[in-house]
Amino acid sequence: MTTNTITAANTHSHSHSAGRIDFAKAAPKVFRSLIGFDAAAREGLDPALVELIQIRASHLNHCAYCLHMHTNDARKAGESEDRLHMVAVWREARHFFSARECAALALTEAVTLVADGGVPDDVYAEAAAQFDERELAHVLSLILTINTWNRIALSTAKVAGTDERK
Repeated sequence: MTTNTITAANTHSHSHSAGRIDFAKAAPKVFRSLIGFDAAAREGLDPALVELIQIRASHLNHCAYCLHMHTNDARKAGESEDRLHMVAVWREARHFFSARECAALALTEAVTLVADGGVPDDVYAEAAAQFDERELAHVLSLILTINTWNRIALSTAKVAGTDERK
């Protein structure tokens, strides 16, 4: 696990609203385990794809804190403003994204909104066609971790724009 990954994950627990727990301090073993899960999920995945997945899940979960963090991370990694603006409407702007990115975004939506209709066979099949089994397992793992981070940030009333990383 890199220092960057630890620093990135640590910021998910800071800047919480008064009256809400500081998750990292209240459950440090759980928090450290989630950092490890997050770091393992990212292994071998294109950093641009990682940010797109995290941005789309954060849109769907209405997590302003994580959306702010991951759009900034994407910009720092060289992502274009055009693509960042198109993530929310990627189906209408497919020409901004590769087939792999579209498959990952569709899977991100299905897994994030799993209660609305499961993960449709066609969505899964397209992702399986674009990624080998290891990559697909990592994409799924990343979708699970960002959904967990979103739920922690929302439950603890994290404030968008308070990312303390330097």
